[in-house]
Order: sequence, then C-alpha cells, then structure tokens
Amino acid sequence: MQMPIRKKNDFISWMLLIACVMVLLEATINGEGIVFTLIICAALMYFGRKRMPKRSGKFMFWAGVVIAIITILSMYTFKLFLVALVVYIIVQFYQSKQNPFVIKPQVNDEVTHSSEDLYKKESLLKNIAFGTQQTPDHVYEWNDINIQCGAGDTIIDLSETLLPSGESVIFIRGLIGNITIYVPYEIEVSVKHSVIAGNTVIFDYQDSKMFNQAVSYRTKNYNETEKKVKIMTSLFAGSLEVKRV
Repeated sequence: MQMPIRKKNDFISWMLLIACVMVLLEATINGEGIVFTLIICAALMYFGRKRMPKRSGKFMFWAGVVIAIITILSMYTFKLFLVALVVYIIVQFYQSKQNPFVIKPQVNDEVTHSSEDLYKKESLLKNIAFGTQQTPDHVYEWNDINIQCGAGDTIIDLSETLLPSGESVIFIRGLIGNITIYVPYEIEVSVKHSVIAGNTVIFDYQDSKMFNQAVSYRTKNYNETEKKVKIMTSLFAGSLEVKRV
C-alpha cells in the first residue's frame, strides 16, 4: 500500500534537489530574473494550495506549476547539465539502496584518559551526506540517536534492542530522503515532525500531501509509562513512517 507513495515521494525529492541546483546556476549566469519568476510561481502554488479545493485555489496552484515547469525547461543550465546530474544522482541512489551503510555499535564503553573520567561511546548511527543507513539486523545495545543526513534513507528497528527505562530519544535532521522507524507494540511513542514537502505515516494516521507543515502526536499512555520513545524529525523533502512490529 505504501510503495506507490514512497516512489512518488522519492521522485519529488530528487526533482526538488535538481531544481534548486539549476536555479542557482541560472541566477549566477543570467542574473536574478529567473529567481524572481520562480518566487512568483512558488507564491501561486502556496496560496493556491491554501485555497483548495476552491476553483480559484486550483487555478492558482496549477498556474504556478505550469509557469515553473516552462521556466525551468527554458533554462540554459537545465539543458546543459540535466543529463549528467540525473545520471549521477541515479547511480548514487542505486548504490545506497544496494549497499546500505550498517553500523555495528560497540557494546563495551571506551574510556578516555582524562581528569574528568569521561566515557566515550560509539554513535549508533552517523552523520552522512549520501546513502542509506540502518540499525543492525541483530540484537544491539541501544544508544540515543542524534544525527544529520543529506540525501538518503534512514531505517531504525527498535525491535532488535532493549530500551532502557525512561525516555529514549531519536533526533534526525535530513535534507532529502525517507525515515522509517519500527516500534514494538508495548512501547509508547511521541512524534514531532516537520517537512517542507512530503508525506507522513504514523501508525494508522496518514497524510500524503504535506507542504511546509509540522505535526505532533503521542500515544495515549505516553506520560504515564516507564519505557517510551521520543521521535523528533525534520526534512526538506521526504517521508516519515512510524510502524508497529
């Protein structure tokens, strides 16, 4: 059921990235006229989206889309660099899907010799610019997650770890990609998510047309339970899926 939404979201994400690069190059070569035109298009789409499903809203939105497409297609940089850019991105995305970046966390803490007796622990996941990363597919020791990502997917499976008592935290800031988090049924969850363009699936709730929005949800017994997970995510373009396992 979710596969068509994810494929659609991946396509939109890469198109947004390509469009941003093309606009910057065109503005550098031919001045700021192209930027002004696209700002007008963005305004038409934004206010048109707000007025939907009224007829005037639909007209404004699709007028902005059509003008933006025509403007982008007429850009010199689009014609010169699109093929090379698309090929590069497709190769990078394909490689990230075929070879996910898996981190095997250290179970034993590494002691750094200092007067403060500090203890260093390897991060469960790391900051990456491109690629997919996920938690191990075997039992691993939990450590709160706080990462930043460029373009790619992040997959976190909480069913393979033992969460400690109290509030565990997952904090992910990404540019373009999909975030998927699998949560056991007995764990209560709080979710705060913001996105410029994308979709969100949180258990039975689904919103496939999010545009510059922030949402906040929590399960019924979140405040009273002993073990719980706080999820905070933000994306420029992409999807968030929180599922029970």
